[in-house]
Amino acid sequence: MKAAGIDGSEFEAKLLVASSAGRSREEILAMGKIYASDLEIKQKIEESLERRLKGEPLAYILGEWEFYGLPIKVNKHVLIPRADTELLAEETIKLLGRKVWQTRVLDLCAGSGCIGLAIAAKVQGSRIVLADISEDALSVCRQNMLESNLSKHITAIEADVLKPPPSLLGAFDVIVSNPPYIPTADIATLDPSVREFEPRVALDGGEEGLDFIASIAEKWKKLLKPGGNLALECGVGQADAVRYIMKQNAFSDIKVFKDTQGIERVLIGKI
Repeated sequence: MKAAGIDGSEFEAKLLVASSAGRSREEILAMGKIYASDLEIKQKIEESLERRLKGEPLAYILGEWEFYGLPIKVNKHVLIPRADTELLAEETIKLLGRKVWQTRVLDLCAGSGCIGLAIAAKVQGSRIVLADISEDALSVCRQNMLESNLSKHITAIEADVLKPPPSLLGAFDVIVSNPPYIPTADIATLDPSVREFEPRVALDGGEEGLDFIASIAEKWKKLLKPGGNLALECGVGQADAVRYIMKQNAFSDIKVFKDTQGIERVLIGKI
């Protein structure tokens, strides 16, 4: 893997061996070495290495990735949780810390459900609705709900963010979303590990990358309680446009948060 130019190849190889052998990453890292005498395990290791050398993201091969301290199941139907999105979860959790008991949160374009799960795990008494247009993604959501023991606090529903919200959803204190925000023409320039493996439906935000953000701000704001908040993640250089969209849709007190690289990544506004 090192010869193939994969950064952190030694660490990745240990994780692949751990997954193939049914061992935890902690065990493998503590042991340093593992001897795979079982033929089936050897075959799994070889298959995993072959997939990785073809460019498939490590997270999909392992079938799990960590997000905000939680193990999150992932597959080709959902985006791999990223550190940038942890900022969205963290700022939403901070915001909800000032809310009352029984706070209701709607996570739009939920994917694996990682944002809603992080909120449910950290905000006592919160009630989360995960929404996504993909039934395959919702299947991953439900698996994560069950394995995190948070299913009694979370519901998953199918919904198209580009259309008005379904009836009878009720009112929410916060709507949070990491929507598709890559401009269509930029999809071809993405790293092959993203472009060729992660779901395009979760990446393509339309011509300017703002279709989903605009629809959420316009069509879904009516689900917010008076004084409720909309929290959005956006792409590089999009913060000013997102702020304008939010203002045009009656959001005020808009705050912008930068990620670890100093990029304006998250916006939160009040209705």
